[in-house]
Amino acid sequence: MVSGATNQIGYFLLPRLQAANFEVTALSRQPQPNDNGITWQQIDLLTSSLPISQHRQLFHIAPLPLLPLLLERLPALTRVIAFSSTSRFTKADSPDPKERAIATQLTEAETASITACQNRNIGWTIFRPTLIYGCGVDKNVTFITNFIRRFGFFPLVGKGSGLRQPVHADDLAAACLLACTSSASANKAYNLSGGQTLSYRDMVTIIFQHLGKKPRILEVRLTLFNLLTRSLVWLPAFNHLSTAMLTRMNQDLCFDHSEAYHDFGYQPRKFRLLR
Repeated sequence: MVSGATNQIGYFLLPRLQAANFEVTALSRQPQPNDNGITWQQIDLLTSSLPISQHRQLFHIAPLPLLPLLLERLPALTRVIAFSSTSRFTKADSPDPKERAIATQLTEAETASITACQNRNIGWTIFRPTLIYGCGVDKNVTFITNFIRRFGFFPLVGKGSGLRQPVHADDLAAACLLACTSSASANKAYNLSGGQTLSYRDMVTIIFQHLGKKPRILEVRLTLFNLLTRSLVWLPAFNHLSTAMLTRMNQDLCFDHSEAYHDFGYQPRKFRLLR
């Protein structure tokens, strides 16, 4: 079973499961046509009842706080691979109360999910990816890309020197299959970063190059950037911006994925965008 199957990780995970001859039940809030080896169920995990299921393995790529409730409805389950985020660490001390709440929610959801699995003797693995990109639906790389397309430049607070490790959603999908066949990955949590560490500024430069544009990067003060943000947040594409997000452009958000490499061969790609 794959919950949250229409998100960016599911976009790559479902074809990989098909290629590996899994029979998949994919859960989504929106109706989807059945495909070869994939049966779709339209279900809202918050409100819908779930038929008694004999699925033994769950890839939970829906929001992690939904997992404990879902576990109660899957009596035959023996293995779970679920996604949290490194945001539980990077936003824990954020000046933005909304971001601190996200970090707290993720931490509590991890604890509740692990406890539920332990009580049921279910093998669990939790992945905490860094900045995810890959199919144009994220709020980081895709936001930068769309901003450049629209305005022809990109503003940075200061130098944009903070280090990043963008991770492709397909590498996370591959990690799911690798971990589900690895006994070493059971009952562990892993930080999953991308295969390249680069500054925020360099990440933006690569996106300009991907678009075939000469980099036009403007260094602005935080006060001016805040004014720009306030003038844009009424637009849906920009309503996720915050002062805390802007100041992190100069903060290092790096995580080691060597344990995942050692336990199940995780080898993410360098940051590259396909035309």
